[in-house]
Amino acid sequence: MSGNVTSLFRSTAAHSPSMAALARESGETAGAGPVDFCIPCNPYFPTPAMFDEMAGRLRDIITYYPSSADTITAELCGLLQLPPQCVAMGNGSTELITWIDHLLVRESLAVPVPTFGRWTDQPMETGKRVDMFPLQESSGFTLDLARYAEFIRARGTRAVVICNPNNPDGGYQNKQALVQFMDAMADRDLVVIDESFLEFADAEAEPSVVQEAMLRPNVVVLRSLGKNFGLHGIRFGYLVANPALAGRVRSMLPKWNLNSFAEHVVFMLRDHGAEYAQSLHQVRRDRLEMSGQLAALPGLTVYPSQGNFLFVRLPVGAEGTVVRDRMLTEHRVLVRECGNKIGSSSRFLRLVVRPQPDVRRLVSGMEQVLYGAGRGAAVPEPAAGNGYSSGTAAVDRLMSETNGKGMRAVTAQNAPAAIGAAPAVGTGTPLPAAVPVAAAAATVGPVPMPVAAPPLPQPAPYENPAQVPQPAPYESPAPVPQPAPYQGPVPVPQPAPYPQPVPAAAAVPAPAPAPVPVAAVPVAPMASPMAAYPPPTGPTPPGVPARGGLTAAQVRGTNGLESVQAAGRPGPQSWPNAAGMGQVG
Repeated sequence: MSGNVTSLFRSTAAHSPSMAALARESGETAGAGPVDFCIPCNPYFPTPAMFDEMAGRLRDIITYYPSSADTITAELCGLLQLPPQCVAMGNGSTELITWIDHLLVRESLAVPVPTFGRWTDQPMETGKRVDMFPLQESSGFTLDLARYAEFIRARGTRAVVICNPNNPDGGYQNKQALVQFMDAMADRDLVVIDESFLEFADAEAEPSVVQEAMLRPNVVVLRSLGKNFGLHGIRFGYLVANPALAGRVRSMLPKWNLNSFAEHVVFMLRDHGAEYAQSLHQVRRDRLEMSGQLAALPGLTVYPSQGNFLFVRLPVGAEGTVVRDRMLTEHRVLVRECGNKIGSSSRFLRLVVRPQPDVRRLVSGMEQVLYGAGRGAAVPEPAAGNGYSSGTAAVDRLMSETNGKGMRAVTAQNAPAAIGAAPAVGTGTPLPAAVPVAAAAATVGPVPMPVAAPPLPQPAPYENPAQVPQPAPYESPAPVPQPAPYQGPVPVPQPAPYPQPVPAAAAVPAPAPAPVPVAAVPVAPMASPMAAYPPPTGPTPPGVPARGGLTAAQVRGTNGLESVQAAGRPGPQSWPNAAGMGQVG
């Protein structure tokens, strides 16, 4: 493949280029592209027979209008045994995220990072304040729900998002813990549980919270169909909520927002439940085998995952953009470098779970790229740098400087020569006294970096407040009265975290310290809901950082005050239920 192909990644702000774009640039014919470890798709479904059936009806599928979205939704609800009034189907989960933002999110939204980029970018494009809760590399990117709740209370955030499993690290939250968290957030405007990858989880028999969401006034569960059905190109997904919330979203969707391919696949599913359940079972087995083979590579860290992908940290000295480009050009293997994900850096890759023949090709290519004779570790040449990591350097500095410590010295001095040398998140690498972020941060979002802002007095917990240039003070209206604190039942103590699937590579120690295993950091049982989830302390104005977290303004290089406008019938008993866990296979 030519250099023009890898150049496509340099112009992609938040995602990888599409497979169609790669094929056009390389001049390859259909089906002759690279082995895809980038797009998180189910490789075992649909079956070849199902593809043959769709091909045989291609003319009719693309010639005629589909049925209405209500008809397709009713068929899906019959398969999943869900009430249609509690479901809204969209043209991909991204369409539903867009409508959730427009209709249900008011002035602010909290989200752990790194995560799926639309949960940070979409609300910022409509002028919302996004409160980002950094997941710590030192704890394996595990989300501590109690600390996350404290962060939300301290910020006064009105809407909350949790992805379970999380993308890109595959981190998983126990169902019981999530239900407790949802109830503790009963005074928030909205709680979104994004279960787009939950079909691939095997930590619990019934991991989904869809049944609980339908009973609560402020909870929405988002589900994807393209990922688990292996059909990203069709663009279909759905949300589950109480009838009022689901109906509000459904009323805004066009009558034909779902295409004929989506209709055809949904109506095929009732006859293929057993094959679907078997495909999920095979992906889970492949995940275990693939994680073991990758963990055996010297210096490579593999994080526990319940998704159909693995989050890996490259050895010290290896740069993700170089590894990505060389894997593509030298081995025709496409990997997802995560330097353009907020909260991550170019030292991390997300690798989709694939069949063993493909994994052997991946591992062989990684060995040659990382440790091959004559080239050494995949580090950039002095003249090459890593300047096309989508402004990641600024994000890395911000995240590393503030993780768990509150806002510290972040300056707006111009020093573009230092942009390419930021340390990875959570590595503990010392930062210079003055962090040059202005030029790089301006490339992350569409809003320019403010020239200067008067200092904002900080409370005692923040370090060196006099040295921190802050955004202009926010003159807020009268404080919004907070609802009474949630008075729920005493929560049941947390069960032990799920067992770790990643075998340790004891014979090949990593140069960098390995993250703390999830099983080694259980959340202590909580005596009462109020001990784990403190009562609200009042809203925090936009642009003012919360302890241990970042605002969207700090990441994107704005002051947080400007608005940024963005240009049935029941199925067979063998079909997996709404929790995604079937009884077959």
